[in-house]
Amino acid sequence: MVDTSPYDDLDRPPLHVTSLQRALAPDGWRLEVLAEAASTNAVVAERARAGEPGGLVVVAEAQTAGRGRLDRSWVSPPRAGLTFSVLVRPDLPVAQWPWLPLWTGLAVAAALRDRAEVAAELKWPNDVLVDERKVCGVLVEVPESGAAVLGIGLNVSTRADELPVETAGSLRLVGASTTDRDTLLRAVLRSLTSVLADPAASRTAYRQRCSTVGRQVRLLLPADRVVEGPAEAVDDDGRLVVDGIAYGAGDVVHLRPVT
Repeated sequence: MVDTSPYDDLDRPPLHVTSLQRALAPDGWRLEVLAEAASTNAVVAERARAGEPGGLVVVAEAQTAGRGRLDRSWVSPPRAGLTFSVLVRPDLPVAQWPWLPLWTGLAVAAALRDRAEVAAELKWPNDVLVDERKVCGVLVEVPESGAAVLGIGLNVSTRADELPVETAGSLRLVGASTTDRDTLLRAVLRSLTSVLADPAASRTAYRQRCSTVGRQVRLLLPADRVVEGPAEAVDDDGRLVVDGIAYGAGDVVHLRPVT
């Protein structure tokens, strides 16, 4: 259900659903906007299991129990960001599916550089940074064989006192040229269309935009393991190579450039 109730924050207007639906339809996206959802990923995953075809986009104007990587939870203030999930059924070999979260981050970063005119970079595997502050996180889940849910949480007009941690940021706080959410949503989805259409070019583009490569990093692994070393590359399976060893999962802390 779309939120049609009055709003009292003029800096945070609701999305213009009808015009967005019309603009996104040519690329095959079917947009639905909810007034509130616990988790857009959960909503879209349920639809995927019920047989929904790819192309569904569900946006929540307020999200009350969002999920991030490593089972972290977060809450987004109403209309302060773009919180949405996209259902795709990509015609890709299974071996390439680990690239989906990386490509989703790439699509967001490309859209932000183009439309918001900010120097968006990628932190492996899928965080989008501006000035070393995280403005967007991605969570990709596979609810059933052949379907992937791409969850995106982008801080748009979020104020400093609303951010969950001091390392986070928002487009407003980094001086973006626009914080219009309609414009940004269109840009991200169109960028995602382009990124998913050319996997080979997108792997190359991700490597070029990934600011983790060339840094000294601390990699936090399952079972409380910690690895430190130079991040040397992203391999063909989307894994981060640290000091000669490839890792497929982990939480990265950027320490300093490699000298």
